[in-house]
Amino acid sequence: MHRTRIKICGITREQDVAAAAQAGADALGFVFYAPSPRSVTPARAGALIAAMPPFVTPVALFVNATLDEVVAVARQAPFALLQFHGDETAADCAAIAAAVGRPFMRVFRVRPDTRGADLLEYEHQYRAASPLFSSLLLDTYVDAYGGAGKVFDWSLIPKELAPRVVLSGGLSANNATDAVGRVRPCAVDISSGVEQHKGIKDARKIAAFVAAVRAADATIESDPPHDSST
Repeated sequence: MHRTRIKICGITREQDVAAAAQAGADALGFVFYAPSPRSVTPARAGALIAAMPPFVTPVALFVNATLDEVVAVARQAPFALLQFHGDETAADCAAIAAAVGRPFMRVFRVRPDTRGADLLEYEHQYRAASPLFSSLLLDTYVDAYGGAGKVFDWSLIPKELAPRVVLSGGLSANNATDAVGRVRPCAVDISSGVEQHKGIKDARKIAAFVAAVRAADATIESDPPHDSST
């Protein structure tokens, strides 16, 4: 059966690690950006990662961090994947990823005037820049760093790109089935949609979100592809 990967981002507590893993999350995100209410220190992240079960991927989110800052985090928090969410260039991402020996995702914040060709060109630039490039994570543009908690127009995503992207932005248990059924991304990423309040997850919301994604997965093998423009 088709299986969309699920990342729960902004983890700050051991009980949220346990709830996400029990629900079936594939990856957990840790935010290393001090202005964020979901930010954790490297030492705190290290303790949370130590509490993770096998085969769940720890992801480290950075916003315009220096190489030295990323290296310092890597010493205390053994993350498996980098997520760049700031103004980093392709060369910046490639250099940092090579220095710490980790693959990376690059966030693209989708604007109303974004074209499908823009997304394809952006992915091409990063794929050409580094063999450690993993995928684009598509989020909604706002005039701030970090997640927007808002949905963008999914029909902007080219069908040939969709199976390689991580879909984010305003997802919840209420729209996850539709999102996965329409876009059919490689993975989905959620933070605020499964929270009691900023930085504190809700185990029931996590379980409901995972169930909604799996409901879409259950129909994908038998259904023809949906037209995301309708």
